[in-house]
Amino acid sequence: MGTSGAALVRPELTALGEWLDTTDAAELKRRQQSAEVTFRQLGITFAVYGDEDASERIIPFDIVPRVFLADEWARLSAGLVQRVEAINAFLDDIYGARRILKDGVLPEDLIFGNPQFRPEIAGMRPPHGIWAHICGIDLVRTGPDDFFVLEDNARTPSGVSYMLENREAMLRLCPELFRQFRVAAVDSYPDRLLQTMKSVAPQGTGSNPVCVVLTPGHFNSAYYEHSFLADSMGVELVEAADLVVDDDIVWMRTIAGRVKVDVIYRRIDDDYLDPLVFRPDSMLGVPGLIAAYAAGNVALLNAPGNGIADDKAIYSYMPEIVRYYTGAEAKLPNVQTFRCREPEALRYVLDHLDELVVKLVDGSGGYGMLVGPTASRDEIERFRAALIAEPHRYIAQPTLALSTVPTLVEQGLAPRHVDFRPFVLTGSKGIQVVPGGLTRVALREGSLVVNSSQGGGTKDSFVLLDNGPAHFQVQGGAA
Repeated sequence: MGTSGAALVRPELTALGEWLDTTDAAELKRRQQSAEVTFRQLGITFAVYGDEDASERIIPFDIVPRVFLADEWARLSAGLVQRVEAINAFLDDIYGARRILKDGVLPEDLIFGNPQFRPEIAGMRPPHGIWAHICGIDLVRTGPDDFFVLEDNARTPSGVSYMLENREAMLRLCPELFRQFRVAAVDSYPDRLLQTMKSVAPQGTGSNPVCVVLTPGHFNSAYYEHSFLADSMGVELVEAADLVVDDDIVWMRTIAGRVKVDVIYRRIDDDYLDPLVFRPDSMLGVPGLIAAYAAGNVALLNAPGNGIADDKAIYSYMPEIVRYYTGAEAKLPNVQTFRCREPEALRYVLDHLDELVVKLVDGSGGYGMLVGPTASRDEIERFRAALIAEPHRYIAQPTLALSTVPTLVEQGLAPRHVDFRPFVLTGSKGIQVVPGGLTRVALREGSLVVNSSQGGGTKDSFVLLDNGPAHFQVQGGAA
């Protein structure tokens, strides 16, 4: 469902259209506010570092769901599975045999000169050979059948708690929609995650491995999610002080004594994970953790070193990476990307800064980014100087004609741009695509930036189990 382009018949949206037509705008607003009150009571907040009001913020919730057809979801899932397979193969290769470099598919300096490449991990292999257990692949849509990958998140992708809480709110506040639509459930995610964790436990662990979630603490912007997932899975939420490594085995301190830990879902970046290997001043990590991992005595989700797969310069090579490891063309294409490290691309970008989106290769959260069409002259000139000084730190992409979806704003229903983050789990028994995800919406009129720290919100994502009834016409492009 959308608001740009020619009229498009979306028969599966009959019930949604009728619901929007027959539900009073004030009632929709009341339900939306009720959801946001609940989120605040639950403590579902996010932090913007450096902002003293950070702990008081919730991500705005939009009550109008986004809908995916059963057949388009099947196509998306196939593309996501292919991409995550390639990401895992790529990580296994560059920390091992490095065939992709020897075959000249990627330039060596793109790997070895990248701060996200961890030479300390080279030669290590995670249990069962799986590196990226939990991926969040950011997608955008530009037409009825045109999905593009905007970003790969293979380090510590966040947002799944919003997916689950948004669904819980919709079930409570808008139960009539679930009588009209056959919507795939997402509440099995914690069980799927726990199954994934147990499946990658080191060999010889036994039938009931001990799993924990490792958090940097309650000051972290995603702490609510860490505690939510640990509680939902029925496992311990631990900080560094709760763990100790003895003879390359990780132990958890409990009131009943020490308990051996087999699997750690870590929500701490590599830099802070183990002060004996990475940053020696880290107070968040566990001394000796990497030695225990290298000895094969503990599984870490996601594996250390995965940041190289998040890098936007590496992203620009993903079509080649997918082709190299799978032998097929990417089912989900990239957005056209200009690598500013290449002189010809840099010249083009400098000549078209007012038309392009420019990003730091290791940036996130909507920071370190220039949206040319909406930028001031001063912002453009600052980016021009930064690009000339350090071109290797940037990539650029065209400003996409992103699809819009109906969103409830102060003035009523209005089109707003969205992106979408589905979550993909990889365990020893295969890859699962969770039938849903996090739809992020740019609440500011005309904005393309959906990040919560930049004024974005979220909405529920309905994946239909079938393609629905057949007599409703929606004006506009694709949701």
